[in-house]
Amino acid sequence: MTDHSPAAAGPRDTPGSRTRPGTRSRTRSRSRVPVALVLPALAGLAFLLLPLVALLIRAPWRSLPDQLTSAAVWQALRLSLQTATLATAASLLFGVPLAWLLARTDFPGRRLVRALVTLPLVLPPVVGGVALLLALGRNGVVGRWLDSAFGVTLPFTTSGVVVAETFVAMPFLVITVEGTLRAADARYEEAAATLGASRFTAFRRVTLPMIAPGVAAGAVLAWARALGEFGATITFAGSFPGRTQTMPLAVYLALQDDPAAAVALSLVLLAVSLAVLAGLRERWTGAL
Repeated sequence: MTDHSPAAAGPRDTPGSRTRPGTRSRTRSRSRVPVALVLPALAGLAFLLLPLVALLIRAPWRSLPDQLTSAAVWQALRLSLQTATLATAASLLFGVPLAWLLARTDFPGRRLVRALVTLPLVLPPVVGGVALLLALGRNGVVGRWLDSAFGVTLPFTTSGVVVAETFVAMPFLVITVEGTLRAADARYEEAAATLGASRFTAFRRVTLPMIAPGVAAGAVLAWARALGEFGATITFAGSFPGRTQTMPLAVYLALQDDPAAAVALSLVLLAVSLAVLAGLRERWTGAL
């Protein structure tokens, strides 16, 4: 006869003592971090943080207020923020539809188009600036027509800065949004289509809200890339204070004549970039 008494059943689990199966094994596996991975990880972290720490150590803290209150600093900072924001807006306007085209449609040469779209990621920015001059300069393939027909001249203007920053920043948004679209379930769009929604309505009402975190992450990356753009900007737009001289260009020019001013400008750019990346990433992607 089977004994069903509490003593035979053994001590009952209390709510505080219950553990899910595999919890202890997962905890032990997490605590056992391989040394062969920790040492290279710490070395990589030190390599990335060392230049930033050196910048903070060698910063002219006593003369920093005087350096930052100059009109040239705020002029360059304001221009950088404006052009980076406009470049991000242009990247959103053209990059999101391009990412949808690469992720949701099948057409001949799609792999080649994707390679060409991501080419500015590996292309030297100076080469990109030269290519922009050949395409949109006064004697360029398209720029000649823009100048003669509409009187529009892009090189060495503020609009030229926006064009150069968009050229180098848009691929970051495209690859981020394309990856988000590929991970999203396309059946929601198909369900909307069966209910009578057009392809564009399904994209606007279903797909876009679903991939909003990915779009926001891509926009942040594009904005940060546009803010730090140097090579294509100085090649295509030049460096004219108040018109095309952004913060990276101001840092480069100040480094030749006044290293202390260059360090001060670098601190401002570092603080702005860090604040935007930390704040926006935590708000829209939910992670730091």
